Amino acid sequence: MAAKPGKSAASSKTTAAKANAASHGGTRPAPKPAKFTRDQEMEAYRMMLLIRRFEEKAGQLYGMGFIGGFCHLYIGQEAVVTGMQMAIGEGDQVITGYRDHGHMLACGMDPNGVMAELTGRSGGLSKGKGGSMHMFSKEKNFYG
Repeated sequence: MAAKPGKSAASSKTTAAKANAASHGGTRPAPKPAKFTRDQEMEAYRMMLLIRRFEEKAGQLYGMGFIGGFCHLYIGQEAVVTGMQMAIGEGDQVITGYRDHGHMLACGMDPNGVMAELTGRSGGLSKGKGGSMHMFSKEKNFYG
């Protein structure tokens, strides 16, 4: 957003934020920054790294023809599902569309079972029948 003459870019952003809040009736409180312990931050980093490395390997296997059908990778979105999983509570359910591998890993599903599903093996989380887009785990409240 370009600053108006005589105004700094920062004050223009502040004005835009106030206008946005006013357009919602001014009823939304400002979001509060999340507070995490170092251990929580490290766990989030490990999860994002697991998802990235898993997806890189899935992309390689897809390119080699070991994964049939489509393979919609989650690369670049690791922080989304990691943050989401840190925020949801017990009993919350997750339903996704495409690009659900990261969701499965973040909710605690075994990476070997997810990869087995991608490659169509009976040891997969949906017995090798769901593939990349249709995985399921009632225990984890994940309804891909």
